[in-house]
Amino acid sequence: MCGVFGIYGHKDSSRLTYLGLYALQHRGEECAGIISYDGRKIYSHKAQGLVREVFTEEKIKSLRGNLAVGHNRYSTTGSSSTKNIQPFFVNYRGKPLAVAHNGNFTNTETLYRKLEESGSIFQSTMDSEIAVHLVAKYNTRDYKEAVVGALKEIEGAYSLVLMMGDMVIGARDPYGWRPLCLGKLEGAYVLASETCALDLISAEYVRDIEPGEIVFINKNGIESVRPFIEHKRACCIFEYIYFARPDSDIFGRNVYLARKELGHQLARECSLKADLVTPVPDSGVYAAIGFAQKKNIPFEMGMIRNHYVGRTFIQPLQSIRDFRVRVKLNPIKSVLKDKEIIVVEDSIVRGTTSRGRVRTLRDAGVKKIHMLVSCPPLKSPCFYGIDFPTKKELIASSHTVEWIRDFIGVDSLYYLSKEGMLNAMPISRGDFCTACFDGNYPVKPEKRLSKNVLERKVK
Repeated sequence: MCGVFGIYGHKDSSRLTYLGLYALQHRGEECAGIISYDGRKIYSHKAQGLVREVFTEEKIKSLRGNLAVGHNRYSTTGSSSTKNIQPFFVNYRGKPLAVAHNGNFTNTETLYRKLEESGSIFQSTMDSEIAVHLVAKYNTRDYKEAVVGALKEIEGAYSLVLMMGDMVIGARDPYGWRPLCLGKLEGAYVLASETCALDLISAEYVRDIEPGEIVFINKNGIESVRPFIEHKRACCIFEYIYFARPDSDIFGRNVYLARKELGHQLARECSLKADLVTPVPDSGVYAAIGFAQKKNIPFEMGMIRNHYVGRTFIQPLQSIRDFRVRVKLNPIKSVLKDKEIIVVEDSIVRGTTSRGRVRTLRDAGVKKIHMLVSCPPLKSPCFYGIDFPTKKELIASSHTVEWIRDFIGVDSLYYLSKEGMLNAMPISRGDFCTACFDGNYPVKPEKRLSKNVLERKVK
């Protein structure tokens, strides 16, 4: 997961890009970057850290021009280092070529070998850099032809925002794994991962970029092409379950309402009763609301989140993840003591985080704990842009629900069924990728290059 943003035709393009990235901070906390262009010179600032830490007022003012692209990153391919901070850019035929990428290419190994054999020298360990090399190898001054040709060689998931000279380009893979929307502000065009970024800058939502669509934005306006063979859609269902902001509309529908409906489905499937329902903040809140309303059980915020601590799931090191579990959530003992409670969680990945939370609730005096999960067991890794661990590290891939229940220490554990999850979704059930639950991959991934292998390739 990453956040991408681009704008064409506004005098405050860099400031608006900064605000857009601020709204998309939840999609990546490792680092952030903005590249702008004034028609003569390219301006860039990229660094590790949160958006508000990376960009000062002085830095924003120094990024001149009426077009800009930005990126928030958390790593799925490539290590966490400064050379991997996006947008990645080079000079191509005397003009800037920059790319901001959300997703994962699945034919990385083949493309790396092909490009290296033809003389490409890689500067980073990101699969995203492949897109730049593919565009640059086309010996043509027709930028549109080069972009279309490059993307036809790429397999897997991508929502891309590119800068090519005085043009901003948005592209979405033919399966539509990752969201990307188009907005308009005072005559300027905006591209963003989620509509919450448009809302913050008061841009009008125009529409989603369609799967397999490429849009070219320049002084003449916007041109759309759809050069790919049409495929069955494979929108990432985990965007609705966990990643996207609840105030965003993705794939054409609202995230908050989808999560609330997941709670309704849990209530239909699960006959549990208790003294109260409490969520694991923040992404579990909305399913918990739906469940409590449907069951007519009191809803309480029994755990309070420290909002100055980042998401535990997307931290790249286990040591950091474990520390943040301890400081992220604090129970309200006076609400929970001597109660039988239903805890609603959005997902269980490794089980270690849930185990720590349950231990904290026991220490707070909770009498009985039932845990409900608003999706089915995660059994297979994702190759399309979510940093799920290997299959052996996913607790549900090799253990029963009963074993997981005992491991995390709850009195009962219930997962939403796959049917229930799909029934809760606001778009057609056939438009989703569910590979993380059932192992049915829409595009078969190659053997992935490990981060260490990628690192060695550029040393």
